[in-house]
Amino acid sequence: MAVDLTIPEIGESITEAFVGKWLKKAGDHVEKDQIVAELESEKANFELPAPVTGTIDEILVEEGDSAKVGDVIARMTEGGAKEEAETPDKDDTGGSSRSASARKQADTSTKKGAANRQPAEKANGDKKDGDDSPSPDKDDSGKAPAKPRKPSDPSADDSATDDSTADGATDEGAADNSTADDSAARPATTQSADTSRREERVVSMSPMRQTIARHLVAAQRNAALLTTFNEIDMSEVIALRKAYRDRFVEVYGVKLGFMSFFVKACVDALKQYPAVNASVRGEKKIVYHNYYDIGIAVSTESGLVVPVVRDADQLSFADIEATIADFAQRASEHHLDIDELRGGTFTITNGGIFGSLLSTPIVNPPQSGVLGTHAIQDRPVAVDGQIAIRPMMYVALTYDHRIVDGREAVSFLNRIRQAVEQPARMLIEA
Repeated sequence: MAVDLTIPEIGESITEAFVGKWLKKAGDHVEKDQIVAELESEKANFELPAPVTGTIDEILVEEGDSAKVGDVIARMTEGGAKEEAETPDKDDTGGSSRSASARKQADTSTKKGAANRQPAEKANGDKKDGDDSPSPDKDDSGKAPAKPRKPSDPSADDSATDDSTADGATDEGAADNSTADDSAARPATTQSADTSRREERVVSMSPMRQTIARHLVAAQRNAALLTTFNEIDMSEVIALRKAYRDRFVEVYGVKLGFMSFFVKACVDALKQYPAVNASVRGEKKIVYHNYYDIGIAVSTESGLVVPVVRDADQLSFADIEATIADFAQRASEHHLDIDELRGGTFTITNGGIFGSLLSTPIVNPPQSGVLGTHAIQDRPVAVDGQIAIRPMMYVALTYDHRIVDGREAVSFLNRIRQAVEQPARMLIEA
């Protein structure tokens, strides 16, 4: 029975998807629920499973093309067992078995060999049946004897052919025999050879990448963005992680990272400065949120996604670390749900994992703030009037100046610095 593979319902307001990669091709056998394609929407990537067991008959939408929800992108036939890749068979002499594909290749080679022998036989003349007289070009074994080389023949010595000769840089005698045709056959210039390697590849922008582009441009165009900076001494957090690293994994089954400290610090600061946790609705209204949904930017091969840690103020360090680790794992496998990417009142993006020392992140509309964390670097700083080497991190807060004043933004970032430098205060909310 014929079965259509269609773009499924993805989520609210999503009307099309982009075929990122076909994992199966026409003629392939698939089992029910086996993943046959990777699809991308404007908000997330997801996988398309086979609805039945059967064979892929036809691919209708190629990689890089988009289709509407409900459109047929492939057809398959239900039923049938998966054929074995190799079928045992014995040759005519009863020898060892070989696969059907190997026999087919051997048959093809035999036919090709016969086709190549026909011109050679015609060139040597038709030979009558029973004529056992040796060919003048062959010895008694049937092989053509090697031709004697002349001492003056450069091909008599393999070492006589070098790169300079191949490129046309010959000796004086060879230069005398050169012709105009020979020079024309050579590459004209080095520049023309380099030009042949200048290639371009044009691909369609995926729906996710289009959405990212629209949001970033809209954020720059519709908001009054400003960035303020600070730096944080990470000594206390590093010492705390080192002291409790093994115990934390043993008890909670997840590593204690830096991100949970920053999530907790952001929640602490957002409670003190609620405008940074607010958003603009329309042109004249401000929405203040009494909950703290923190978006965590996660980089994937298809683009940046921002899954949201809901009610972060109610989660422990272990809960936050487990949630973020789960997001990162499923984002790499394109298994994030659409609902996990919706909403969010504030965002944290960590460029430090890529080595970024400083950046100006862009807010995720309609949010009014985003915190950028960066690489930790040993730097000389003044501590109690003395120069000391400390592990320092630059942090950046980009905010919407329409609803967040500079005083609030600077104070918010300073509150985060104080919380991270003295992590114990987050436990007592002081």
